Amino acid sequence: METVTTSTSSHLSPAFPGRAPWGTASKLRAWQQGAMDAYLASHPRDFLAVATPGAGKTTFALTLASWLLHHHVVQQVTVVAPTEHLKKQWAEAAARIGIKLDPEYSAGPLGREYHGIAITYAGVGVRPMLHRNRSEQRKTLVILDEIHHAGDSRSWGEACLEAFEPATRRLALTGTPFRSDTNPIPFVRYEEGTDGIRRSAADYTYGYGNALGDGVVRPVIFLSYSGNMRWRSKSGDELEARLGEPMTKDAISQAWRTALDPRGDWMPSVLRAADHRLSEVRKAIPDAGGLVIASDQDSARAYAKLLREITGSPATVVLSDDTGASNRIEDFTHSEDRWMVAVRMVSEGVDVPRLAVGVYATTISTPLFFAQAVGRFVRSRRRGETASVFLPTIATLLGFAHEMEVERDHVLDRPKKESEDDPYAEEADLLREAEQAKDEDTGDPDQLPFEALESDAVFDRVMYDGAEFGMQAHPGSEEEQDYLGIPGLLEPDQVQILLQRRQARQIAHSRKKPDSEADLLEMPADQRPVVTHKELMELRRQLNALVGAYSHQSGKPHGVIHTELRRTCGGPPSAEATANQLENRIAKVRQWATRMS
Repeated sequence: METVTTSTSSHLSPAFPGRAPWGTASKLRAWQQGAMDAYLASHPRDFLAVATPGAGKTTFALTLASWLLHHHVVQQVTVVAPTEHLKKQWAEAAARIGIKLDPEYSAGPLGREYHGIAITYAGVGVRPMLHRNRSEQRKTLVILDEIHHAGDSRSWGEACLEAFEPATRRLALTGTPFRSDTNPIPFVRYEEGTDGIRRSAADYTYGYGNALGDGVVRPVIFLSYSGNMRWRSKSGDELEARLGEPMTKDAISQAWRTALDPRGDWMPSVLRAADHRLSEVRKAIPDAGGLVIASDQDSARAYAKLLREITGSPATVVLSDDTGASNRIEDFTHSEDRWMVAVRMVSEGVDVPRLAVGVYATTISTPLFFAQAVGRFVRSRRRGETASVFLPTIATLLGFAHEMEVERDHVLDRPKKESEDDPYAEEADLLREAEQAKDEDTGDPDQLPFEALESDAVFDRVMYDGAEFGMQAHPGSEEEQDYLGIPGLLEPDQVQILLQRRQARQIAHSRKKPDSEADLLEMPADQRPVVTHKELMELRRQLNALVGAYSHQSGKPHGVIHTELRRTCGGPPSAEATANQLENRIAKVRQWATRMS
């Protein structure tokens, strides 16, 4: 079957005005109609739709369910969702278009007033034969929401396969199709590539890039904060590092955890900046809200206390995905309260369209979780809305921010190298915990015990549409306020122009300042790339290899060439040079070699 990817349809508006309640749009968006057309053209038994968070997967699925029920293709609907909160959202959304789903179903005959049920993957795992019997007795459409969860564990995948193999139709939905393990996801088609590796094949794809171009989702402005961190190691040594500098994996982990410690100065400074940004956004979007995503319950409570001190108002705290949490999320959704603080469980699938400002205050560093977390802020209600996400200057997170528009597929047969660490292990562990009833600290269990001693924050850069802007600035400074004060309603190209102007103004102001007052690195963000320790080592290796080749070509000793490079490009010896300085020297030695050839 041919995979369809869309931007817009020529005869339809890409987005409807305003935003209807969750899953109940008054008319279809262009991609939703395109997906309907693709489905109805072939009436497949299995159909996988990949659509970016905020695009409206629920509306598409319920519209298709309504069509199939009306035309007697199916007699009942079963929706499988990742969490208790989401299954209730599905039931409420379906009810608004006349499809009654029972979200409390456990066993036995279903009441005649219902068209079907809404259950969780965990529920299917407990009683797969119950749901198999239901699928055999009546023609059933099964909607598998965020189907990558069916691969969270082998038992869940096997249960879904057993329960819904007899179903008449199966519709799989996901906004984040990539996973870290090699468990096959039930009812997903895999196609082998030229490299012999099988990858999932979607029947219809509507990615973030397409949705952004259509105005269906908000563009995201990422605001990154660096700062000095100091902590005590297991051996009693006091260590100090600056976020964003190349460090070992252990050092990055410990500096990151030090930054997120609510007793330091980093978190209060970032929360204060985020609240300032929220106030600016609320000038154009009065009900705009903010969300802090925390790693654990203790941190969540501490961040809520800090927010109350900053704003004078209490923050809604969501500690776990239980019934009480659902009610608190629902209350926050329909209020005009400023802030909600939640442990990671709230990140996926929770629909609060007014969320516009986020703080990524967790040490989870997987592309899946990051995409789901950012997905909470991109749901557009009116043209010109932007989202703002604050995060620490960690190379991995900045990389994810730059890759927002990259589409990923689930890969089977992933090649494994015994000599390398498994880069997928952390995400796989995270997903296995997805349905735990209690939120726990998500830190790496192998991390060295440490004591956070001190932290401060420095505004580092703004990332937008693949570009980086800004010079470092102290919290509360005029330079920082310049970026926090960007209007809340802007067209994407206007955001780019404003960021360029603010950076130019910051550079001009810096040139007028006496050198004695320059206590921060006065260099634009695009000249200060954030790289990992491994990437920095690779740049040094690359430079040394090129110097060696040029030495052979020119007859000059290695030391002489390195000295000439330092004199021409500036900066310290290679062992102390930044990534940008190494890149400049690599470009220069290549230029010299080209002239000689």
